Amino acid sequence: MRRSKRWLLTVLMRFSGRSTIGRWCARLAGMLVGPYKARRVLATLTPKPYVSPGAQIVCRDLRLGPHAFVDDVVIYDRGDGGCLVLGDGAHLYAGTIIELGQGGRVEIGAGSHIQPNCQFTAYLGSIRIGAGVQIAPACAFYPYQHSFAAGRPITQQPLRSAGDIIIGDDAWLGYGVIVLDGVTIGPGAVVGAGAVVTCDVPPGAVVAGVPARQISMRPTADETD
Repeated sequence: MRRSKRWLLTVLMRFSGRSTIGRWCARLAGMLVGPYKARRVLATLTPKPYVSPGAQIVCRDLRLGPHAFVDDVVIYDRGDGGCLVLGDGAHLYAGTIIELGQGGRVEIGAGSHIQPNCQFTAYLGSIRIGAGVQIAPACAFYPYQHSFAAGRPITQQPLRSAGDIIIGDDAWLGYGVIVLDGVTIGPGAVVGAGAVVTCDVPPGAVVAGVPARQISMRPTADETD
């Protein structure tokens, strides 16, 4: 990148934000670097996070760490949700929807990447993603379930939760993984594409299937030497 262009982008990012002027600065910066992942460089130019002007955000308690990257996503707190926290350098890509309600919160750790079209619906329970986690497109996280007792329509059934969803540092979830309430995925674990995770995954385990079952362990450093 030419020095003059980098200087201009840095100035625009310093004035970017959620105000009208700030959104125009972010929009112009995005036009200068290109669409989609080309815009990631904008989050590196200043400590200020990059938030796309196309992002739809209604959230009372939004905490963005330095160098966070927020693409054209939807973040919606229905009014009784908890906070959304993005750590240093965390990335949210286009089409991802984060919904907060009934006290649920979402925390995404430093350097974690959430690829396009993921769904985080934090009702009752919360979703806690560690540092350096890689989540492929179209993954979904539900820390609650609908009750289905007899005699009442599904739309009138209360929600229930077996607990928070916790994803440990350095875990990797393949395309289309679904994670249900009360599940902890240990640090360094790998979840195969299309898996439905209904119970805890040990650190370093490789799981796949519906429901997900352990098929192997990741090799340790000693085993690869």
